[in-house]
Amino acid sequence: MAVVTMKQLLETGVHFGHRTRRWDPKMARYIYTERNGVHIIDLQQTVKGLERAYAMVRDAVAEGRQVLFIGTKRQAQETIQQEATRCTMPYVNHRWLGGTLTNWRTIHQRIDHLRTLEARRDAGEFDLLTKKEALMLNREIEKLNARLGGLRSMEQLPGVVFIIDVKNEETAIKEADRMGIPIVAVVDTNCNPDKIDCVIPANDDAIRAIRLMTSKIADAALEGLALRKERAPEEEVYAEDEKYLSAETLERLRQIQFDDEEIEEEFEEEGDLADEGDLADEGDLADEGDLADEGDLYEDSDDEELA
Repeated sequence: MAVVTMKQLLETGVHFGHRTRRWDPKMARYIYTERNGVHIIDLQQTVKGLERAYAMVRDAVAEGRQVLFIGTKRQAQETIQQEATRCTMPYVNHRWLGGTLTNWRTIHQRIDHLRTLEARRDAGEFDLLTKKEALMLNREIEKLNARLGGLRSMEQLPGVVFIIDVKNEETAIKEADRMGIPIVAVVDTNCNPDKIDCVIPANDDAIRAIRLMTSKIADAALEGLALRKERAPEEEVYAEDEKYLSAETLERLRQIQFDDEEIEEEFEEEGDLADEGDLADEGDLADEGDLADEGDLYEDSDDEELA
């Protein structure tokens, strides 16, 4: 079954590109024709690109990685937040902070600082401060939430980056390319697709088109989460434990569990052999007991004759 139908693409205006004078020649292979001074995107290639992106995101999530949704333009902010929240993935829908990927350690420290401030506020510590100090801390929480709130669930670098409007997110693309993170992006006719690993040629300005593309990527992430649960039902390592244990420790625990299972199987096999041996010994003892009883009868008869 196709990820998206041609009818859905036409209804949401995915095929409308920019005016011909604003195009990027590197997008020529994705353009079908020109109509009234506007480029028309080849929807056949849009369907193929979306199917490739769907498979890439699904496989990445199934392997335990995350997808980072990025869309800071006004038309995409609400959709990015809603769809990323629906599939429990991190997102950036306000200004991209330089170094979010290349300097992730510092960004993660700021996220921890945000969590600490919120914990203090919820515990009632702000009530013990002066009004000015509490106001300043609350403003800091609002500022950090606006810029880093969508990254709270991201504990490490993402496996895939999904971007709306390549031209508007040049910094994010450069950082993802530098860190070797695959990039999936909705690319319009005025953008350069060279650094995009999986191009989805489509209109990146219409709200309905953005919502359609983003929802399909979110569906792929949800399918990947379902596949992850099906592939490893016996792994009972909780997420809370994974936060505090290293990968080497988790692997060692799995190995110990595997060795314990092998030892139990060996004990079961030895127990079966021991049971068979016990039965044989009991049979031998029974035979010896019969012989002993017959000897007692002979001894009794001899005693009677002597008497």
